[in-house]
Amino acid sequence: MKADVSAAVRPVKRTAWSKKERHYFWIGLAFASPWIIGFLAFTVYPFFGSLYFSLTDYDLFNPPKWVGLDNYQEIFEDDSFYKSFGNTFFMAFISVPITLTCSLLIALLLNFKVRGINYYRTIFYLPSVIPIVASALLWTWMLNPEFGLINMTLRALGLPDPAWLQDPNFTKPSLILMSLWGSGAGALIFLAALQGVPKQFYEAAEVDGAGSWRRFWHITLPALSPIILFQLIMGLIGAFQIFTESYILAGGKVAGGNSLGGPDQSLLFYAVNLYQEAFVFLNMGYASALAWILFIIVLLITLIVFKTSARWVYYGGE
Repeated sequence: MKADVSAAVRPVKRTAWSKKERHYFWIGLAFASPWIIGFLAFTVYPFFGSLYFSLTDYDLFNPPKWVGLDNYQEIFEDDSFYKSFGNTFFMAFISVPITLTCSLLIALLLNFKVRGINYYRTIFYLPSVIPIVASALLWTWMLNPEFGLINMTLRALGLPDPAWLQDPNFTKPSLILMSLWGSGAGALIFLAALQGVPKQFYEAAEVDGAGSWRRFWHITLPALSPIILFQLIMGLIGAFQIFTESYILAGGKVAGGNSLGGPDQSLLFYAVNLYQEAFVFLNMGYASALAWILFIIVLLITLIVFKTSARWVYYGGE
């Protein structure tokens, strides 16, 4: 009996593929080949190619010359790196929380059951579908210090009218204002999560005498914490890749022959500096090293956020 049981549970040895199985395998591989080729050509090769170029002196026209870690050493001796990193850090840790808060407030307003609420939701979401280039050009006009709509309104109210994009103290607040205009996409995600919070929780809290603030703090925010984590990480990654807005608002040209960063390099973000080194100064090796430093920075920040999320993110069933 014991021998019979052991024979029954003995693993079956896999035989060679039949002709039909090999036929289906090659058919499946043929259908998947466009994606596989694209992945190898546009993801794997650039990934490892940039790592190699970061260790060389390369200008697109001459063969790469091996320099080892010289590019990485030069990065930490370059003032433009610290300037661009400081500007990017400001947008990541000032603009992202402000945008998240604004998106959450909009979602809370759009969650009310009032007449025509679907039209309001559409209106708030519409700016998010406008191409970023068109939005940046629109805001370039709106922030014009002389005839821009914002300054005309401020002057009509008797308030100070800053120079916005011409004043280095107001260039980054201009970008924050522009990002708030497109916060409808984040609000839509928050709204979907709000409508998934069980109403029994609010009813039980109301019976216990909890006010609106306590219900928001102890029910709504914990229920939304996974969505907040998702939007926070995506917002931070996006902030470290700011390029189009800065490039257009700064005029898209090298100011004074030195930088694309606008007045006093206040719009010189990390991605702009990387683009400038690669396609303006043709320092491809140095730009590749900048890209890898950016990759490491974003990876570390993402890991830190994930590590700390265990303290404030609550998932279903917890």
